[in-house]
Amino acid sequence: MRRDREKMGSFTLPGEAGYEELTLRMAEKWGADVIRDSDGTALSKEILDAGYGIYSTICLIREHNKWAREHRNMLQQTFLMSTPCLARTEAIRIPLLENYFTEQFEINDSEESLAYWQVFDRTAGKEVDKGNWNYDCVGGNVEVEGCIPYHEYTVNFLAYRIWEEISMYNHVTNHWKKEHLMPVDPRMPEAQEYLCRWLEKWCQDHPATTVVRLTSMFYNFVWIWGDDERNRNRYTDWGSYDFTVSPKALEDFKKEYGYSLTAEDFIHQGKFHVTHMPPVKKQLDYMDFTNRFVVGFGKKLVDLIHKYGKKAYVFYDDSWVGIEPYGRRFREFGFDGLIKCVFSGYEARLCAGVDVEIHELRLHPYLFPVGLGGKPTFMKGGSPVRDAAGYWMRIRRALLREPVERIGLGGYLHLVEGYPDFCSYIEKVAEEFRVIKAFHQKSEVYTFPCRVGVLHSWGSLRPWTLSGHFHETYMHDLIHVNEALAGLPVDVRFIGFDDIKTGTLKGLDVVINAGRAGTAWSGGKIWEDEEVVSGITRWVDEGGAFIGIGEPSAAEGYHNYFRMANVLGVDEDTGAKVCHGRWRYNVEEIPGLIPEGAVFKGKENLMLTDGKARVLAEKNGTPVLAVNCFGKGKGVYLSDFTLSNANTRLLLNLLLFAKNMDLTQKYLTDNSETECAYYPEEGQLAAINNSDSPQGVRIQTDYGLQSFSLKPYETQIRKLK
Repeated sequence: MRRDREKMGSFTLPGEAGYEELTLRMAEKWGADVIRDSDGTALSKEILDAGYGIYSTICLIREHNKWAREHRNMLQQTFLMSTPCLARTEAIRIPLLENYFTEQFEINDSEESLAYWQVFDRTAGKEVDKGNWNYDCVGGNVEVEGCIPYHEYTVNFLAYRIWEEISMYNHVTNHWKKEHLMPVDPRMPEAQEYLCRWLEKWCQDHPATTVVRLTSMFYNFVWIWGDDERNRNRYTDWGSYDFTVSPKALEDFKKEYGYSLTAEDFIHQGKFHVTHMPPVKKQLDYMDFTNRFVVGFGKKLVDLIHKYGKKAYVFYDDSWVGIEPYGRRFREFGFDGLIKCVFSGYEARLCAGVDVEIHELRLHPYLFPVGLGGKPTFMKGGSPVRDAAGYWMRIRRALLREPVERIGLGGYLHLVEGYPDFCSYIEKVAEEFRVIKAFHQKSEVYTFPCRVGVLHSWGSLRPWTLSGHFHETYMHDLIHVNEALAGLPVDVRFIGFDDIKTGTLKGLDVVINAGRAGTAWSGGKIWEDEEVVSGITRWVDEGGAFIGIGEPSAAEGYHNYFRMANVLGVDEDTGAKVCHGRWRYNVEEIPGLIPEGAVFKGKENLMLTDGKARVLAEKNGTPVLAVNCFGKGKGVYLSDFTLSNANTRLLLNLLLFAKNMDLTQKYLTDNSETECAYYPEEGQLAAINNSDSPQGVRIQTDYGLQSFSLKPYETQIRKLK
């Protein structure tokens, strides 16, 4: 007997052939309306015929090894830089793939490829003349003549990627003994023809499939492995375009843009162009060029899927590069839905804001024996309930602010058999999700009249995220800020520096700029633009509020290191002012502003600019929180921000304080370990406990004071009218 209809739906279950009884039992328990396959699993006829919607997962550019072996020149590629080699004599031999994982890469030494190779004297910072080096194809080395002793030399070269990275990760993690899957590059016309034929036949052969779940499109985020397990992950960037390059792409780019790109334009002294750094023009041009191709060919494949009466959902992970869901061309794909794997609240907001009909979150833990960083999950030593509760706690607070239509899981369903407590917990999560979803369908969530703009180099093209999941980018202040903002009752937008010149600031109450100096998040050289500096300064003077965290607006070469130091009332001494005097101050207290448990790591060499800023907190004799009245507005400086429940409330308090709002608003909990969301049209108040211990909380409402006693991680719903 199926459960009540209102307790079903909006949930995608990972099914598994050979475990039909378990699959259908879990579908009933979790209220699933869709069953999916996963990487490494299949669905049997019994499951396909059970009356559920069917998601079929395909990765368009892998699973084609026979064709790929016959067309090896059509594999995807990347530029690599050899390990630096120290010259002790005038001649050296540089092994190209030394320290790389040779199961992932193979040298492309074709004539077209060699034309793009470069050798650099990295000590001098100069390219070596092509006449001074040659390639030894037998040994895979580059021999360099005329070296300067005790200078370091490297080679930029093209390599085929001979093992698709997500398959490689799953293979290694789960000790698969399968054939290594090779990624095909659809940039090549012959590959496009092949993929269109393959997909058409696939659609014909899968009549039960209702949704084709595209594991993104063509190009994986960059993930370069080393051969030493002590440093297996040599380089990862979730937003990088390095895996899209090929001689064909470079030739097409030159024809369209009128100038050539070199290997060094990608390698960038071995640093690559990581998302954490401000993008440069060549990088942005190449991204736009690639995005146009991915959308153009991608639309043909989506149209083909639609021709067979199936919907097309895209997975906003893995081979997502070139899709740019917040870019101006995304709607041209014609996707029916978007799926995002999530660990955190900001990732839920990242998914929820994309312009597409259906948004779905794939929750964690993934149903694998091993989880993040090699830690056990569904095996001895693991605790999947603990993991799931921790992730859901962060995701839930984001979903209370902005909805998605579906949630689900992925992986090997049979692993849950020994974990009945996990099965019961996911049942609870699914039901809780449906309640939250129903609230949003009937009412807008109450939001404080506070419009916040997060200012960084990527602006609205890359909102919410940095370049990966929270555990991959935890070292950046801004990712902590984004995660805190994901569940706060304020209007959040993401703006770029060009927006300052177009009047965007007029629609904002508070602007946040957070990050290390020189990064995309702080802004780097863009702060050398006097229009940017004067534009924000004028906006604050006329009543806006600027919150700077870490090294906001930092740029060398000016009288202040923080270009907004006059607004913030705080600056950082990089050493040039070590002999200058420091303003003395007293630490003031603003009642209720700093919650109990808020923590500041602090930062050295901070100083007041003119002694007018009010210092609200200090650490080791250095101001870590200060507010400066500036004209009709305010500057607020915070030395650092690390995610915690108390610090999240501190951020909200600073936003309210910056806008001159009362810190004891209605529909605001009096306990920083808790939060709430109110849905006025329905009169429903949701109170949540974001901690692993019981919490009492009071909330002032239009219907009187409401008190709750919340169990660890609990949600309680109360009807107020």
